[in-house]
Amino acid sequence: MAFNIGLSGLRAATNDLNVTGNNIANAGTAGFKQSRAEFADVYASSVLGTGSNPQGSGVLLGDVSQLFNQGNINYTQNALDLAINGNGFFQVNNNGALSYTRAGYFGTDRDGFIVDNFGYNLQGYTTDANGVLQQGVVGNLQVQTASQEPKATTTVSQGFKLNSTNQVPTNTPFDPTDPTTYNASTSTNIYDTQGNAHVLTQYFVKSGPNEWQMNILIDGRSPSDPASAAPAGTEPDRYQLDFDAAGKISSLAQITDITTVPPTVGAPITPAGQFTIANWNPAAPDTGSATGWSLNGAESAPGGFTFDIRGSTQVASAFAVDRVSQDGYTTGELAGLEIDETGVIFARYTNGQSKVQGQVILANFANVQGLTPVGKTQWVQSFESGEPVRNPPGSGTLGSLQAGALEDSNVELSDQLVNLIVAQRNYQANAKTIETESAVTQTIINLR
Repeated sequence: MAFNIGLSGLRAATNDLNVTGNNIANAGTAGFKQSRAEFADVYASSVLGTGSNPQGSGVLLGDVSQLFNQGNINYTQNALDLAINGNGFFQVNNNGALSYTRAGYFGTDRDGFIVDNFGYNLQGYTTDANGVLQQGVVGNLQVQTASQEPKATTTVSQGFKLNSTNQVPTNTPFDPTDPTTYNASTSTNIYDTQGNAHVLTQYFVKSGPNEWQMNILIDGRSPSDPASAAPAGTEPDRYQLDFDAAGKISSLAQITDITTVPPTVGAPITPAGQFTIANWNPAAPDTGSATGWSLNGAESAPGGFTFDIRGSTQVASAFAVDRVSQDGYTTGELAGLEIDETGVIFARYTNGQSKVQGQVILANFANVQGLTPVGKTQWVQSFESGEPVRNPPGSGTLGSLQAGALEDSNVELSDQLVNLIVAQRNYQANAKTIETESAVTQTIINLR
């Protein structure tokens, strides 16, 4: 009997040593979760039960459980290294076989797919052909490494403050090369269909109390030339801006004839402060042309672009532009990637634009102890673990995502080294049990 008890103790101590040794071996493995050997005592049974004074029959290995407590977050500055701070697992795909991991070593393959260091595809919510994130559509995440196509400007939005204390310029007529003929000016870039940048400049001329003229030139040329496809001359598009007593825009209309006194003004444009420049023909300098300009072969956005200055005011302060934005851009090359704490992947381009490439999801299980470890710091679903629940990081009880970082192993080396000593002593003690039983048996054998 004692032989079997001692032998079971040796087996248990060996298992404990193996588990502890495996923990120590993986102390530097990112995303590794330490294991713990859990033992149970054994009692011999009889037909009528164990009796009131049963003797033990040794020990058995009840389970090897994994402890999924959080590991330290170690920052690496590699944008595609990912760490989970809290609950959840990354879902990776190996040719259709799904597995789950906490190791966030990720990069891109030759096709732009985000893969781990074993070539397994990281999964998440993908985007459609228009770059719109498809919530709930899970697939392999891919970074579009191709150049970003240019986009012609369709909207310019601007807010400015005109100085109500300005005087009407005494030098006339308006000349963009003579600052004494206007009170203020500002410029912004807009883009044609080929991504060429053009400078749109506004010149503001006070014409009376609460009344201003806004002159618009693009590249120093007229924005509109409805009569022909050739680049227009240097005459600007002119608009009359009227403000109410509170300094807000009350009406806006295009000036159709500057030679009359007062200038001839068309019908008010509604809503006040929003209008469309529809006939702009993009041009470029051409020394071989009589005018010094020629069409550059590109076009403006279909239907032109909308100019929105609603919210602009006239107040007693220096001229200032409060906000300006436009939606066009030139061709862009991929410059870098950013992943926020909710898992959204942004690609940054050299043209200053960014584009959503997808969203990393995390999976969680009702019983993480039921997951089956398969090596490579990965687990697979089992009957005991239950079905995975997939959501973006930060949803519900799921942890947040930290880009440019890795989760260290949760092995505490000092604890494991103490466990080694304990397991070694247990092994020696159980060996002593066998040795003692052998001596007792030998004594009986030697009886005469």
